[in-house]
Amino acid sequence: MPIDRRGRIRMGAAVAAAAVLLLGGCAGNSGTQTGPGTDDTRFIGGTGQVQKFTERKPAPAVEGTTLADKPFKLSDLRGKVVVMNFWASWCAPCRSEAPALKQVYDETKARGVEFVGVDFKDQKESAKAFERTYKIEYPSLFDQPGRVALAFQGLVSPNAIPSTLIIDRQGKIAVRITGEAAYSRLKAVVDELAAER
Repeated sequence: MPIDRRGRIRMGAAVAAAAVLLLGGCAGNSGTQTGPGTDDTRFIGGTGQVQKFTERKPAPAVEGTTLADKPFKLSDLRGKVVVMNFWASWCAPCRSEAPALKQVYDETKARGVEFVGVDFKDQKESAKAFERTYKIEYPSLFDQPGRVALAFQGLVSPNAIPSTLIIDRQGKIAVRITGEAAYSRLKAVVDELAAER
């Protein structure tokens, strides 16, 4: 059946509305996001503000398997500053912050700073492609169900990524960044913690 001019306009408007909704789902820090395997959970971006904790609490005992299928235990990194970044390949701010994370990692690893990613609510092959694209050399735990984020309940919201925690040499959580981590802010707090003894 031929579609009249009004029908074409209505169809065009519907397609445009669908495109806006789709793009809005992948907006940056101020929007909401949905991702593969999330059951349409809404993801809320943060502002990238740095929060330092005056009362530092011990990090939970986290262990799992990396994207490279190797075992990982957070307790093995005691004595080092650990930057733990929660990310996903489908998250636009995660892609945006990846070069800054890599740069800070490259500049601080010789000073006893370790980075570990937590790939959250993602598909494994997409996550591996993300690591190749951004030349990420540090390990990432594959946390599709979000168990690691739940272990940090109250510090990392299961619906807010990217998020970054920085753990001091005593295994205590010293800093939280909710949202995209800017190079200058991240480097400053990592340098500060690396200087602690």
